[in-house]
Amino acid sequence: MAESIELPSRLAILPFRNKVLLPGAIIRIRCTSSSSVKLVEQELWQKEEKGLIGILPVRDSAENVSASPVIAQGGGTDPIERSSKLHTGSSESPKLVERNHQEVIHWHPRGVAARALHLSRGVEKPSGRVTYMVVLEGLCRFSVQDLSTRGTYYTARITPLEMTKAGMELVEQDPDFISLSRHFKATAMELMSVLEQKQKTGGRTKVLLETIPLHKLADIFVASFEISFEEQLSMLDSVDLKVRLSKATELVERHLQSIHVAEKITQKVEGQLSKSQKEFLLRQQMRAIKEELGDNDDDEDDLTALESKMQNAGMPSNVWKHAQRELRRLKKLQPQQPGYNSLRVYLELLADLPWQKASEELELDLKAAKERLDTDHYGLVKVKQRIIEYLAVRKLKPDARGPVLCFVGPPGVGKTSLASSIAAALGRKFMRISLGGVKDEADIRGHRRTYIGSMPGRLIDGLKRVAVCNPVILLDEIDKTGSDVRGDPASALLEVLDPEQNKTFNDHYLNVPFDLSKVVFVATANKMQPIPPALLDRMEVIELPGYTPEEKLKIAMRHLIPRVLDQHGLSSDSLQIPEEIVKIVIQEYTREAGVRNLERNLAALARAAAVKVAEQDQIVPLSQDMHRLASQVVENSLAGGAEVEMEVLPVGVSQHEISSTFTISSPLVVDEEMLEKVLGPPKFDDKEAAERVVTPGVSVGLVWTTLGGEVQFVEASAMVGKGELHLTGQLGDVIKESAQIALTWVRSRAADLRLASTEEINLLHGRDIHIHFPAGAVPKDGPSAGITLVTALVSLFSQRTVRADTAMTGEMTLRGLVLPIGGTKDKVLAAHRYGIKRVILPERNLKDLAEVPSAVLANLEIIPAKRMEDVLEHAFDGGCPWRQHSKL
Repeated sequence: MAESIELPSRLAILPFRNKVLLPGAIIRIRCTSSSSVKLVEQELWQKEEKGLIGILPVRDSAENVSASPVIAQGGGTDPIERSSKLHTGSSESPKLVERNHQEVIHWHPRGVAARALHLSRGVEKPSGRVTYMVVLEGLCRFSVQDLSTRGTYYTARITPLEMTKAGMELVEQDPDFISLSRHFKATAMELMSVLEQKQKTGGRTKVLLETIPLHKLADIFVASFEISFEEQLSMLDSVDLKVRLSKATELVERHLQSIHVAEKITQKVEGQLSKSQKEFLLRQQMRAIKEELGDNDDDEDDLTALESKMQNAGMPSNVWKHAQRELRRLKKLQPQQPGYNSLRVYLELLADLPWQKASEELELDLKAAKERLDTDHYGLVKVKQRIIEYLAVRKLKPDARGPVLCFVGPPGVGKTSLASSIAAALGRKFMRISLGGVKDEADIRGHRRTYIGSMPGRLIDGLKRVAVCNPVILLDEIDKTGSDVRGDPASALLEVLDPEQNKTFNDHYLNVPFDLSKVVFVATANKMQPIPPALLDRMEVIELPGYTPEEKLKIAMRHLIPRVLDQHGLSSDSLQIPEEIVKIVIQEYTREAGVRNLERNLAALARAAAVKVAEQDQIVPLSQDMHRLASQVVENSLAGGAEVEMEVLPVGVSQHEISSTFTISSPLVVDEEMLEKVLGPPKFDDKEAAERVVTPGVSVGLVWTTLGGEVQFVEASAMVGKGELHLTGQLGDVIKESAQIALTWVRSRAADLRLASTEEINLLHGRDIHIHFPAGAVPKDGPSAGITLVTALVSLFSQRTVRADTAMTGEMTLRGLVLPIGGTKDKVLAAHRYGIKRVILPERNLKDLAEVPSAVLANLEIIPAKRMEDVLEHAFDGGCPWRQHSKL
């Protein structure tokens, strides 16, 4: 470092934004802007070692803005390109107005001359812009007399502020300076000793204290500390050596004190640590730092509140021990450590679960429960009777473990609403869990906490939300669970629905047993076949068949129409749907087991009516004559001293309510014309069966689907061929086998049924048979179409048409016996909906007719069949004339 530096009268100025370069300090900057690049090229690069520049601090217009010493384009040390007026920090400093008018920059009146220790030039790609990396060393202070521009950068006329050699000798003889020097040197020596002990430098840094003058050493020490911009400026302005040493000593003592505080904290923590606690060093240090600062530990308060909440949760003893162990683990962790948040969420779940909290059940009133069921649901006598029986047992034995009810039926028959009615009758909270499409066992049992993003199963999460341990839980669509590599949810439900096991239900996430024995489970399904037998064995199945047209009419008038009107902002005074119209909607626009499509059609009528009501301006305006007449009456009454009767409207009355007083009531009545305009032409009629059974080879069958019973037509046709049988209609293996059995039976009885003259004649000789089940997009399977297939084939070969008012269902054997089938009630109701008058059933299914409403049976002729000949006898007009020739 040069002892004396001769500065020129004018220096090129490189501004430092919010940063100060002190004499003796070394800093590295990167110049990218055009002004700084030009300055470096002309003042440093071209002059090489002789180049000197001035570093002048500048302050942003906004206070407390920090900047990096590395220069970036348009920032860092280049205020030129984005500044307008540049003001000095004091009144005597020079001012200069820039080209741009964007922001005010404050120049400091003092700076430091610097020289380049290292220069490197680079070119950015692909722009080709030239940049410089410069390492600068501060030399001495100077003050600015005035500023001017030289091309794109600044120059300043300066005055050096360094003391002469003679002046230094005089100051060094000053007793105050000598005292300050000794104090600064002692403090600096202590700091160096401490740093050497921590960094183990071996005394190399102490050489600086012996070789560098104290007034320059003060700048070097301060430049190495992290201090504020204001403190840096204060040190730069300290031209007087005594002031400079005094400020440097203060900053060195402060830095030394901070090191001592850190050592004290470390010693305190190490003193508290034992051999078993060394892994918690970081946590103890953080705690000691907080104690030293006097900060309140909010996290400790949260953990205390969590522990108190866990104590009041009423956990069983084994669960409480587990929770305490996990809480101790949580207290040993810091919030920043991995696993802290997941462990805390787990403990909060334990605290939130209703281990002992239960709903206060109402005193069971069977009469009131029955009235509520009758109010909420029409029909379903058997189902409501079973629910009343269940409630009666609960009344006599409150802690009884009742069966798990499973309502099976087509959509729209009220399965879900029945479950909510049970909850209302018991006075318990109701929760619904949809299992449709669930394929992951973790949805029931939860994920193990070792996985990222783990969470409890739906049961535990639902119990947390309802906050009671004895709700009514509806397992909706239990027949629509799937299984894949992630497990089988239906198998996980075995433990949930078993009264002997669910008292210790183990959720993978919870990892402690939870008692589900107080929960009332109710399940719903559209069909029983997909439910695994083991799961089905744990439930009591209650079948809900479809509604009859009469029941649908009552449901529509009592429930659907009021609800639809309320949902669309209408009332019975604005829209009326007569019973005759509802009957037409039921018979000609909807053919379903439930009432959902019926409700949709009624909603369509309500929407059409809402448009008319909204467009209709029914307010009766008062004419001017009426206003004049009214004002005259009032004036005369007041003149005569008479009392004027006035109606005072309350403040809460809205403008709509006031105007409705003068509204003409004219309800909109739905008629057949409006019905067809809104819903379109009728979709169904009673003539469909007659129109489709006009040719031989067509018969009418009855099938069961998840939507209830349906009418299924079977069509058979013959053509020239090789005696092959073709089946179409997206059929399953069972129904294909039934078609083969039917054809075999007809061929074997061809002569007896007079379909061929002798037994040796082959019915399929030179022709193929094609059997089709319409609605080809719908999958079909099952054995109940056996007698329907035989009837269609006999009709085809005999060229006689089947009776259009007759439908049939039943499985047949190869010997012609008619076997019983399932879904009898749904199939009979379907025949009634389609306008069928005669139904052929297996004789052994007559016992199932007890479940069919008497109103339906009164409109149907039920024909029992024991053998296939009985079916053929009643399927054709005039009976079966060839039956007498049969050898069977």
